[in-house]
Amino acid sequence: MSLNQELEHRLKLRNCRLADYQDIKEIMTAIYSDLGAWTKQEFKKQLNAFPEGQICIEDNGKVVAAALSLIVKYDKFGDNHTYDEITGNGQFDTHDYEGETLYGTDVFVHPDYRGMRLGRRLYDARKELCENLNLRAIIAGGRIPGYSKYADQLTPRKYIELVKNKEIYDPVLSFQLANEFHVRKVITKYLPEDTDSRSYATLLEWINIYYEKDEKLIGNKKSVVRLGIVQWKMRRTVSVADLMQQVEFFVDTVAGYNSDFCMFPEFFNAPLMAQFNDMGASDAVRALSDYTEEIKDAMVELALSYNVNIIAGSMPEYDGQKLRNVSYLCRRDGTYEKQYKLHVTPDEALYWGMQGGNKISTFDTDAGKIGILICYDVEFPELGRLLAEQNMDILFVPFWTDTKNAFLRVSTCAKARAIENECYVAISGSVGNLPKVENMDIQYSQAAVFSPSDFSFPHDAIVAEASANTETTLIADVDLELLMKQRMQGSVRNLEQRRTDLYQITWGKKTKK
Repeated sequence: MSLNQELEHRLKLRNCRLADYQDIKEIMTAIYSDLGAWTKQEFKKQLNAFPEGQICIEDNGKVVAAALSLIVKYDKFGDNHTYDEITGNGQFDTHDYEGETLYGTDVFVHPDYRGMRLGRRLYDARKELCENLNLRAIIAGGRIPGYSKYADQLTPRKYIELVKNKEIYDPVLSFQLANEFHVRKVITKYLPEDTDSRSYATLLEWINIYYEKDEKLIGNKKSVVRLGIVQWKMRRTVSVADLMQQVEFFVDTVAGYNSDFCMFPEFFNAPLMAQFNDMGASDAVRALSDYTEEIKDAMVELALSYNVNIIAGSMPEYDGQKLRNVSYLCRRDGTYEKQYKLHVTPDEALYWGMQGGNKISTFDTDAGKIGILICYDVEFPELGRLLAEQNMDILFVPFWTDTKNAFLRVSTCAKARAIENECYVAISGSVGNLPKVENMDIQYSQAAVFSPSDFSFPHDAIVAEASANTETTLIADVDLELLMKQRMQGSVRNLEQRRTDLYQITWGKKTKK
């Protein structure tokens, strides 16, 4: 096709009309030499059954490509259906507006228009239709016309594997895979008259990540979640009441912006340790742990009162035998969970005799599934991956660091966890100083919220970032639907494309807290 001819094109995407039949027939006859075209009566019934699902592209008034589809309750047919069964022998009387699946029956492009990517436009229009109708997926039985050349050498399964690996090009399957469909299975006798495919077909599926099964009027899970991050200043504190007055100030502030979460840093209660300055470091931190239960209970009350989920930084916990570092999730419904720090730093072990916990969990909230990794834990990529495998959306990292290089270890690893696990990561630490608290005297922090790195997210993968070493709050919105899009349609897909045939991360048998 010459350049002058290309400049004369006037392409238009629209729904099919009965008057388009002769153009449709011409295309089908040209490309389906062994199958033929729909009759005009069949085409009319298809239009009457589901006019919105019959899409075409015209060029200067002539239809040059089309895609036909219907809605079905897929469980009625299952994976082992034939083309005639699911299309009602081409009549589309199987169409059901109450169904949850858009079933693609045909996509065809006039031979003179190949190379213009019209098929991709039709597939994109189908996806848009599926999303707008809130259907779960698009499913189609795909021909594999190239298989006839290899049928004497390869099984259908091996042929499909080679097409996936781009060792073989199939004019239908290669196109469908490039349009983000995946093969569910191989079906036999799908179109018995399809000699090029030897009656085999691939059952293909595209998942609508925006599908919502049961839309409720109230109480739905949020798609856009507001995070409130507290960059906490260490200041002299004489009592729990004094500490909680400062805590409530920040909870009130963050809740005033309608935040869904409020996160405090690691060891935010350390100012209370100043009153134990006459003790050794290990005794002082154990004395500090006596306040942990009282502070946790107060945090639960604040979460209820201010209608915000609180990540209560972390605090020391001592049971008479083991000293551990624990973070509490205080939900706004009055429930709470805990996550222990698993890896203690050499300094924490040396000065305090602190020990690590033995369990890691994700937590369900009314604003997404979250994980908590306390400070040093975020520097171990295995933990983030284990949480990601449990479908974590947001990772919270309360930390305490004294110097910039220590902070950079935490922040750089947090950025990596966001990218490799396709999730948001929020970090927050403390600023200021505590002159009379051994091992907690200086602080360095720059709170931030990190995202995956792709077109849907900020160009530097930083959703928001606070000024360094200044007491402040950071308010940031994160869109959970973008995470679903990233996992299914991202430029790279770290979770999906892991080589689990070569490596896996497994949790050890020791799970006791």
